[in-house]
Amino acid sequence: MATAAKDISRSTRASFIDPVTLMRIKSLHLRAKVVVQGFLSGLHRSPHHGFSVEFSEYRQYSPGDDPRYLDWRLYARTDRYYIKRFEDETNLRCYLLVDLSRSMGFGSLPYTKVEYARTAAATFAYFLSTQRDAVGLVTFDEQIADYVPARYRPGHLHRLMVCLERAVAGTSTNLATPLEQVATTVRKRGLIVLISDLLASVDTLRNQLGYLRSQGHEVVLIRVLDPAELEFSFDKPVTFVDLESGKDLYVDPASARANYRKNFDRHAEEVQSACRALGIDVYQLSTSQPLELGLFDLLQSRLHVSRAGARTGDRRSR
Repeated sequence: MATAAKDISRSTRASFIDPVTLMRIKSLHLRAKVVVQGFLSGLHRSPHHGFSVEFSEYRQYSPGDDPRYLDWRLYARTDRYYIKRFEDETNLRCYLLVDLSRSMGFGSLPYTKVEYARTAAATFAYFLSTQRDAVGLVTFDEQIADYVPARYRPGHLHRLMVCLERAVAGTSTNLATPLEQVATTVRKRGLIVLISDLLASVDTLRNQLGYLRSQGHEVVLIRVLDPAELEFSFDKPVTFVDLESGKDLYVDPASARANYRKNFDRHAEEVQSACRALGIDVYQLSTSQPLELGLFDLLQSRLHVSRAGARTGDRRSR
């Protein structure tokens, strides 16, 4: 799987869309469509057909399958035998949890972290909808802003897009509230995708994610960070404003950089460690990276879960 993933990443890299160009598209729905269509086009050009088909309405033919369901058109394109999956085999229940807190309003590029995050969420929602998967949405700051149950039906994707357009609000990030609500309201096991900068208490993250995992949900974290947060590339003394508390802080980057990097790296390692212990995948995306990478990471995680379930004979309720 790792080799195939690397090969596909290389084969599709040439078609990746520059995020600056992508963000100029005003319609969130159209942005998502552009990313997904470009991504799928790259996968279809890949020699590893089985990887991309894992996430469509097809699966590879196995001895004993009814040959009446063979797709001969797909065979003509791939020279491989695939049969159509039935709806009960393909439907996934996924909830996208999107952080719209003030810290997500930061951006050193022509767009902010929240604009990147909501575009990523829209892309995931669009892709999953094309797979006939049920997609839900929770947007939050220190409180729940929008809660949309996971469904697959006409008009549902448009509703998700409208909710994602909500402006950044609140004064702080509270990961506990949205995670608690999902844990108490989502009865059927499914996939939970949290999109956030994760600038919050690791203990809160560990406890709430552990609760979700204990209920059988698969959890994926997409950490969205600005290049300036990763590199601390400021070179002149300046007054920083805490977006969540509003406090001013005068900082000399030359003297603060080493301490900042130490604290930032320690927090990142604590997040990784907590998630590793819970069996949760964490993918870090800089807002300068193409959105296709986030979609690829999500699919790679789904493939890993799918194959693990196949090995153990697990028939998860979806």
